Amino acid sequence: MRAVFRPHSHDSADSVDAALAASAEGIRALRTSLLVLGATALAQLVVVVLSGSAALLADTIHNFSDALTAVPLWIAFVLGRRAATRRYTYGYGRAEDLAGVFIVAMIALSAVVAGYESVHRLFEPQPVDHVGAVLAAGVIGFVGNELVAVHRIRVGRRIGSAALVADGLHARTDGFTSLAVVAAALGVLAGFPLADPIVGLLITVAILVVLRGAAVDVYRRLMDAVDPRLVDTAEAAVRAVPGVLAVEELRLRWSGHRVRAEVGVAVDARLDVVAAHDIATAVQHRLLHDVPRLVAATVHVGPHGGDHHAVLAHHPSALEPGAVAR
Repeated sequence: MRAVFRPHSHDSADSVDAALAASAEGIRALRTSLLVLGATALAQLVVVVLSGSAALLADTIHNFSDALTAVPLWIAFVLGRRAATRRYTYGYGRAEDLAGVFIVAMIALSAVVAGYESVHRLFEPQPVDHVGAVLAAGVIGFVGNELVAVHRIRVGRRIGSAALVADGLHARTDGFTSLAVVAAALGVLAGFPLADPIVGLLITVAILVVLRGAAVDVYRRLMDAVDPRLVDTAEAAVRAVPGVLAVEELRLRWSGHRVRAEVGVAVDARLDVVAAHDIATAVQHRLLHDVPRLVAATVHVGPHGGDHHAVLAHHPSALEPGAVAR
């Protein structure tokens, strides 16, 4: 898999194929997690109807919301594979970030519903029946969610999808809240019926913690934030190219789970256009080799010690169909 994201070939098509493969891998992860979480939530819903457990209801609501978030993210991955057009010259990778906003909204909604039901049951207690079934449902919820969480987080980090990682963290929290349901059932068995709505409130707090983390991640993607270590890697790659005397500008941004770069370098002012163009090509190739998940780089070359706004060579990357050279 390392060769997929850090190809030794510098052919533009290789980077496109790697990005498309990453989208396909994300879709497979979502399809699998949707089936697992859907089955888990349906099994829990049956027990909720039989038992009337507020804690299990909160957990079931969260599981259903987590399963449903796979749908817009799935759509986003499919859209992200479409070729760039003259209107959407950068392609449709941002659809993934919009799906991340929807995921955050669904987490917030599940927190509101779970909190409301728990408070209601706290002031108007209701008996919890079939406690043994509630225990079993809690265990099923934990196993199902943890399996989905491990899969989503692993794939999300491998392909660089913040939305998929956020969805995986969402599932992991669901797993721990399912264990809390088990604790609530044990409390009821021990003769403390209020343990059920109290645990429901604790689950709500856990959902809010996940909401904060997911919201921060998605916000940073929407604001084009990148890990400073990624910038350090890109800068080191550019400086290592023979002929580059200074790095005048370096910008990185995510588009879905792909990275794009715009670089301005200074070279010897005595070079002709052809030589400057060769340096720009070398910079682009080095970036594609060294920066994980980079699929496009535009390199501007200017004279060192002169007017840095005067461009001797402009080497746009044409890594995706429909890209427009300026």
